Amino acid sequence: MAEQLNVDQIREILENGVAQAQEYMADPNKLNELLEQIQQKVKQLPSEAGEALQNIPLMIDMVKGYVTREYTEVSPKVVASLVSAFIYLVARKDLISDDVPILGIADDVAVIALAMKINEQELAAFQQWRDGNAPTVEVPEA
Repeated sequence: MAEQLNVDQIREILENGVAQAQEYMADPNKLNELLEQIQQKVKQLPSEAGEALQNIPLMIDMVKGYVTREYTEVSPKVVASLVSAFIYLVARKDLISDDVPILGIADDVAVIALAMKINEQELAAFQQWRDGNAPTVEVPEA
């Protein structure tokens, strides 16, 4: 259990999950179910993991925006890598079982953190696009 993940191992995890991620991306119902599982999983994680996983809602929104074709300024490979990380996060077969206190979420956090880091520019561009396209609320004149 003392095995530590390195960046190359995490990249391999993400790359190995791309084919499965593409299957999810092709099936909106399956993808929605995965995204709901991610939201539930994040709620169950200890607060110590919160900072590392704080951008998961942004990642989810970008995946949803891409799949619904609302946001298409991103490569399908980027979206597939995010979905691959999500699949790993909810997978029953982690490198370190989630039942192991603290270490059990370490691999999950590492995979999500690297997916965020690899796609940092794309996530920032999406956030800027999203912020610029947020519906504005007009204040009625008094």
